[in-house]
Order: sequence, then structure tokens, then C-alpha cells
Amino acid sequence: MKTTSKLYRTEQRYAYLFIAAPVLGFLIFALVPLLYSIYGAFTDWNGLGQMNFIGLENFKNLFQDEYFYKSMYNTIFMMLGIPIGIVLALLLALALNRGIPGTNTFRVLYYIPVISSLAAISILWQWAYNGDYGLVNQFLDLFGIKGPNWLQNTGTVKPALIIMAVWKGLGYTMLLYLAALQSVPKSFYEAAKLDGANALKSFWYITLPMVKPVTFFIIVTNIIGGAQIFTEINVMTPTGGPEYSSASVVFYIWQKAFGNFQLGYASAMALVLGLFIFIVTLIQFKINEKNSFDLD
Repeated sequence: MKTTSKLYRTEQRYAYLFIAAPVLGFLIFALVPLLYSIYGAFTDWNGLGQMNFIGLENFKNLFQDEYFYKSMYNTIFMMLGIPIGIVLALLLALALNRGIPGTNTFRVLYYIPVISSLAAISILWQWAYNGDYGLVNQFLDLFGIKGPNWLQNTGTVKPALIIMAVWKGLGYTMLLYLAALQSVPKSFYEAAKLDGANALKSFWYITLPMVKPVTFFIIVTNIIGGAQIFTEINVMTPTGGPEYSSASVVFYIWQKAFGNFQLGYASAMALVLGLFIFIVTLIQFKINEKNSFDLD
């Protein structure tokens, strides 16, 4: 009994040692900065001097700031790429799931943008969108179409960023769907075929419900990621685009914090953005719970 008790205590100490690193990492690099930024949202902190408590002043100014509303609109608008990417990725996954020759090659080709540096890809697309010698306009010239200066036009800068974001994340979403499709029991399709169901009905009543958990995961993670879009905007449109038409909320937060040294104001915006992401994510979970199904 004594030996067992000693062994148990030894294992317990090692267990605490192993979990100490991630717990300390969370406390130091996540929880403490979060609490500090929440307090900072109620101050006039400039990042260097003393933090003077000013109450709700930052939030009052925030909800009267036209650039905040514009950047929020830009952020939500660019999330239109999420459903586009999901549909394209599902179609690609369905095609690759049919066992066509060269499937593994196509998987690699589609996944290369996912593992590539976002900054490098942004520079590549910035060149491709150039109005004078960009690859996109050169391609359009083949059909007699004169392309615009994509990143310097208020009407095309957001669609241009959406296209790039969809292309960047297509391979990752496609692989998730491909894994989900391969886990669907073939007996389901065989039973549906015996009942006289065509390919469209099999897709609607079997495939879509079976890949629903993956779709839910993709939507939630993409909304969280889309609300924090920054690098591609900072690289491709470093001033926020023409008439601030490509600036995201995070880009505006970064400008206020490190351009204007208004870290208190930036913290208030970050807090509002965090609440927005939390509410949208919570809504998604509630919708998913209502539409869930049981195989039994």
C-alpha cells in the first residue's frame, strides 16, 4: 500500500510537470494579456505612458467612428468568400472522391497554397492584380477584356481579396470534405439506389447530412479567421485601399494601436470584435444543435 501510494504521488508530480508548460503558456500569453487589454479598453493608454482610467469614453468614440463601421462592413463583406469556398471545396472533394487518375497529385497541388507563406502569397497576388502588367489582366486581354487596376479601385478591391482568400483556403477545406466523404458508409448509397434514389437525391439526403459536422467546423473556424483578416490587407493594400474600402477591423485596430499609439482605443475595438466573434460563434452552435441528427 505504501509503495502504491508513493508511485501514485510520483506519477502525479510528473503529470503536473507535463501540464505546467501549456497552462503557464496560456496564463502568460493569453489570459494575462486578455485581462490587461480589457482594462486597457477603459483607459487612454498610449502604450508608453501611464494608463489613466476614462470609463466608457473609448466606447462612446468607437460607436461614433465612421471608420470603425466601414472596416466592420469590409470585414463582413469579405466573409462572402466563406460560402463560395465551401461550395467549390465540396465540388472538388466530390470529384476527387470518385477515384479518378492522379487524385494524389491534385491533392498536393490544391494543398500547396495552404502551407505557403501568407505574406509571400499576398505579394504574388499583388503582382497578379497589377493594372498594367498583372497576370490577371493579361489573361483577360486574351478575350479582349480590359481589366481594371484591381487593388486601386473601390469596386474591385474587396472581390479581389475574396478571390485570393478562397484560393488560399480551398485545399484545406477540400481535404476536410474528402476525409468526410470517404467515411460515409457505401451501404447508405447502395440502399438508396435500391429504393430508386438518383444521384441528386443521394447527394441531398445522404452526402450533405453526413458531412454536416465538417461543414459546421469549417463555417465556425472560417468566421473566426475571417473576422481577424489582416496580413493580406496589410501587404496588398497597406493604406487600407482606396477610400479605406479594403481595411478590416483588425487592420484598423493595428493602425490605431501602432500607427497612432492609441492602444486604449484599439483595445476597446478589440473587445467589441471579440464579443462579435463570440456571439456569432454561439449562434452557430445553437443552430447546429437544433439541426443535429442521430444515426440510430
